[in-house]
Amino acid sequence: MTVLTIRRAEEGDAPLVLQLLRELAVFEKLDTPEFFRLTEAIVVRDLVGPAARVVVDLGYWGGEAAGICVWYRTYATFRAVPGIFLEDIFVRPDFRGLGIGRSFFVHLARVAAAEGADRIDWSVLDWNEKAIGFYRAMGAGPYEGWVNYRLRGAALAALATDR
Repeated sequence: MTVLTIRRAEEGDAPLVLQLLRELAVFEKLDTPEFFRLTEAIVVRDLVGPAARVVVDLGYWGGEAAGICVWYRTYATFRAVPGIFLEDIFVRPDFRGLGIGRSFFVHLARVAAAEGADRIDWSVLDWNEKAIGFYRAMGAGPYEGWVNYRLRGAALAALATDR
């Protein structure tokens, strides 16, 4: 019987973390030099090193790297409760349909419960109908009434120099 193992990524996992995130970028059609700037050194600095800004969990199916889950903690000030934001989740194509994606969500739900968090948030590309169906089957849905915004590039730089 093949077993899934989920474990926290370590510094020595940097090449694998980079590879899995590159595979996700290719899948999402975001593997352009403008969009995908991640390097192994940045993975060590920000994702798996001693000053990591996020948590990276790796999923192994029968000892083979099958997927990745990148997340971080949030806080809802009005509700006064912690939450989790799932930045990236990816299961390699050869391992899809084995329950690995759902197992990542079970793992995150257990972390949330242990920490008193009341939600897990994430975004999905609007064209990814398979993922949307998967999320809905778990009971998730879009966060009604809210629209995501982003400030970046020249607009962010201009605002940073505003006096």
